Amino acid sequence: MKKLIIPFIFISFIWPQDFEPTNMSPIVAYWKTLTPAQKETYLFSYMTQTYETYEELKNELGHTDLTKWYYDNRAELVFGIFDQLKDKDLDEFVGWIDEYYSHEEFVNQPFYEAMAFAFRFQQAAGETLWEKYENVKYGKIKPGEE
Repeated sequence: MKKLIIPFIFISFIWPQDFEPTNMSPIVAYWKTLTPAQKETYLFSYMTQTYETYEELKNELGHTDLTKWYYDNRAELVFGIFDQLKDKDLDEFVGWIDEYYSHEEFVNQPFYEAMAFAFRFQQAAGETLWEKYENVKYGKIKPGEE
């Protein structure tokens, strides 16, 4: 009997009692395997696909409720990022997406949410992550030049 109990006690110490697996989104797992250059390619492809989808919706359906929803919930953000690319490099957005997904609580969030985070922080004034966080937290998103 002792021989049976000892392995169970040993296993109970080795096996973590509060083990809680992380529900990582497949897109996040894929994102984390990419090199920085591949991430830029993926991000640009994602944005291009969003733009093309919006254009197809407009051409095929016209300005319907679906087209409006897609613009408001997906395309508008992508258009904003495209506008920012005149002044910023794509690798800066990749860095903010990496920052977003480096936090355990965000690894199950969709890629669109990470892009929104990157866009907000890219626009926030401040030099350091903390300054940008404080400005975003208090609604002071403004171009860094002001």
